[in-house]
Amino acid sequence: MTTHRATENDTPEVEGVEVRPVAGHIGAEIEGVDLAGPLDDAVVALIRAAVLRWKVVFFRGQRLDHTAHVAFARRFGEPVVLRRRGSASPDGFPEVETTADRLELGGRYGMEHDEWLRRRRHSLLRGWHCDHGARIDPPAATVLRAETVPPYGGDTTWANLAAAYAGLSAPVRAFVDGLRAEHRLGVGYQPRPGDDAYLRHLLDHQVASVHPLVRVHPETGERVLSVNGYYLEQIEDVSRPESAALLEMLLEQAVRPEYTVRFRWEPGSVAFWDNRATIHLAPSDNAHLGHPRIMHRVMLAGDVPVGVDGRTSRALTGTEPGRW
Repeated sequence: MTTHRATENDTPEVEGVEVRPVAGHIGAEIEGVDLAGPLDDAVVALIRAAVLRWKVVFFRGQRLDHTAHVAFARRFGEPVVLRRRGSASPDGFPEVETTADRLELGGRYGMEHDEWLRRRRHSLLRGWHCDHGARIDPPAATVLRAETVPPYGGDTTWANLAAAYAGLSAPVRAFVDGLRAEHRLGVGYQPRPGDDAYLRHLLDHQVASVHPLVRVHPETGERVLSVNGYYLEQIEDVSRPESAALLEMLLEQAVRPEYTVRFRWEPGSVAFWDNRATIHLAPSDNAHLGHPRIMHRVMLAGDVPVGVDGRTSRALTGTEPGRW
């Protein structure tokens, strides 16, 4: 596919369908589309262009079941088939993962969910991530739908990594263009005193890759600041103190309010985002409310990132392209 820089004018027009931007750099709502019904090629092209331009698009009032969810995602790529899912995920749909599965993880390793989450998110920036960023081939996109949401709270926020890169000063852009960084599963997890079953799990199931700090988007040609809080371990060839300072600066740049959009979920809402050009922050303001939040996601297979210098990412352990 020929690369190009996505602009607002790249989004084709389809009668009866409206793409309505909701923030200056990221996010648009698409109205007039029934995702459960048959979608003609023009509508698919419009949605694809809107995702590339706005990085995340939202649909409201949809009536998707698991079959329709997978069918919709398949119009845009190959759904990832997950080998391991929790008990909340539906039988017969290996492409669908239910986010309620995460509530099981702490208990699986002898912790309440809140403690498990605190040990993973112990700083303000650590919750920000792209999906499966430690893989050699992180998913290209994610389609997430809401089944049950709390009456308030539970919003998700996304950041535009292409806009964040463009917002850096020219000397800093030139500097980070040549850097590469290690992304590793479980980075920064704070172990429990004594024997920690989750730490042992992380050590036994390590996934790590070295990605360019600035990725060239395979469809738009944009340069994307490839940073995230969950997986980023260290910038190669610099000291740990230098790396920590640089990563904090770049993460703070990525999540500046002007580069973000926050979405209020409703039952039947769907978010479709470019996982190559965004990081997102799952909510942490609803656990104390006692209201269920049940979401289902389908991820689309991605490719191996390529840096500004043309070099691809390299796998360190536990990951091979296309194998989940």
